[in-house]
Amino acid sequence: MNTAERHEPVNEYEREPVPPHAWLGLKSFLGQYAGEHVAGTELMIGPLFIAAGVSAMDLIGGLLLGNFLAVLSWVFLTAPIATRARLTLYFQLEKICGSRLVRLYNLANGIMFCILAGAMVTVSATALGVWFKFPMPGLNDLYPNSMGWVLAVLAMGTLFSLVAAYGYRFLARFANLAAPWMIVVFAAFGIIGLRQLGMTSIGDFWATAETVIWKGGEPLAGQVKFTFWHVTFFAWFCNMAVHIGMADLSVFRYARKAWYGIASAAGMYIGHFMAWLSASILYALQLRQDPAHVDVLPGPMAYSACGLAGLLCVIVAGWTTANPTIYRAGLAFQAIVPRSSRFRVTLLTGAVATLAGMFPAIAMKLLNFVALYGMILMPMGAVVFVDFWLLQRLGLQPNYAERSGSTFNWAAGLTWFVTLGVCTALVLDGHTQIFFVSLPGWFVAAILYVVLSKICQRPLACPKAVHSMAP
Repeated sequence: MNTAERHEPVNEYEREPVPPHAWLGLKSFLGQYAGEHVAGTELMIGPLFIAAGVSAMDLIGGLLLGNFLAVLSWVFLTAPIATRARLTLYFQLEKICGSRLVRLYNLANGIMFCILAGAMVTVSATALGVWFKFPMPGLNDLYPNSMGWVLAVLAMGTLFSLVAAYGYRFLARFANLAAPWMIVVFAAFGIIGLRQLGMTSIGDFWATAETVIWKGGEPLAGQVKFTFWHVTFFAWFCNMAVHIGMADLSVFRYARKAWYGIASAAGMYIGHFMAWLSASILYALQLRQDPAHVDVLPGPMAYSACGLAGLLCVIVAGWTTANPTIYRAGLAFQAIVPRSSRFRVTLLTGAVATLAGMFPAIAMKLLNFVALYGMILMPMGAVVFVDFWLLQRLGLQPNYAERSGSTFNWAAGLTWFVTLGVCTALVLDGHTQIFFVSLPGWFVAAILYVVLSKICQRPLACPKAVHSMAP
């Protein structure tokens, strides 16, 4: 589910279109997406579906549809713009929004990345709990519950931060080598779990799924009840920041053809289908062995299925996803203070992620956090889409900040702020859950950006003071 690994190429051609000799074939993207989405967070998300009381039909049907819609979003929204403009999201936003607004976006992006990396550190720390046998947090714990837990998160976070600061290229190569092995281990989680749950043949799968694993009914205490539509929208929007939110412009700008967006299916149906189901099965096995043991702890679950290989998979899955997430968060923060040392900024970023990882509430509420992450960054995706495809057809100027010399495009800024305000109000009102606000929010943002651009592109219509301010 992590978005950061896919951005390794952004250090090349950061402020110019990718030239033809650097374009890549389909195979590059298939491997990248397949490996990226078998991550430490999958071990948290799968069990949380069971904790949410979802039924087998709702889960499997929702995952099939939601992941399909996610693939279509990459194919028809992200990749076509990426292969025409061939710019990173950040440079494209700078042309549209201006440098000051992009800095604000980078701050929000960096904070979200830190929290996401913290959840991955949490996952890896649960493996240490098996070895050192210290108390680990429960499903509804908000704060660290033992000194052993704090030290385990500190150890994992420090390791991840140092590697991110020193050796991103090594880490990326290691992740590519580890990905096939992790996919095999995740498949083993599911197969071994099904056998221990009593399934003896493929024909027994559906009966086992309905009566033992995803039984439906009431969610566990503190969890939201999930239906088919919850699963569908979660699977579709858990990566909203990178497809509808357009962060993967930075990836597909290297693709020879726009239809290479179909490569995202490798990630969706290996990671966000097989891996989630396998992690769910491990949690169902845990609940069957001890119905009172509701804690979602990837380390012990993986160890019970695959022993040492399971523990190593938990550590590696968290490691290979947290490191580039910390690295990219550091880059986002460094863009705000360009003269700062990337090494120091990355270490400070890792420290923030480590601190976040000590609070188990982030990982235990990962479904809600991922939905929040997508909602916060979604309006800027709508701005990019409308600016690229519609503004010129409507007689307006695309890339307005670049053309006008503005460092803060108020049309884009107000679109972001107002859309977030509307979505937040809907959630706080209590009538709309966070999983469902981003889809209408995207249309609100698109309409707002057109209307505000018409207003702000009139002479003297928008504040001009920021136009003369140095970036």
